[in-house]
Amino acid sequence: MVKFSKDPKNDSKAAKAQGVDLRVHFKNTYETAAAIRGLSLKRAKIYLENILEHKQCVPMRKYRGCAGRTAQAKEFKHTQGRWPVKSARYLLDLLRNAESNAEFKNLDSENLVVSHIAVNQAQRGRRRTYRAHGRINPYMSSPCHVELFLEEKTEGVEKAEEKKAPVKFTKVQMARRRLQVGGGH
Repeated sequence: MVKFSKDPKNDSKAAKAQGVDLRVHFKNTYETAAAIRGLSLKRAKIYLENILEHKQCVPMRKYRGCAGRTAQAKEFKHTQGRWPVKSARYLLDLLRNAESNAEFKNLDSENLVVSHIAVNQAQRGRRRTYRAHGRINPYMSSPCHVELFLEEKTEGVEKAEEKKAPVKFTKVQMARRRLQVGGGH
């Protein structure tokens, strides 16, 4: 079993899921995962389904070389975007897996948030392609590992007002203050 890169803050209020050696491009999956990080479970599923239908795009931020421009990226304050369908399908399956794990733990699926999602490069697959003049070049694939946590949203507690301690000044600071006010000569 592969270890997770970190543990959830409260293990009893979190559900985990991971995919190992997924045959899907690392760069596209990285960008798609970054787009759903911090979203609620319901919103993340709707967003991934919109990607499949080309209604919303994934903004290409880090791995953006040669990515085309689209008007759909404006909602993310970006210009470049794509619709990585295969990555969206894999992440949607992982979200469903984590949701069923949460239901097994008796967590409320309405309050679940994607608190952690990480995409790492897996070992590359090696094939070969045949070139001119009898040469052979590598034809590598870029699979990835994906892990995610769904945590229940905790309601924030208002911070109590603290009494401000009186400000203490040194003798030099007091003397400078008297000079500014015009007290001492």
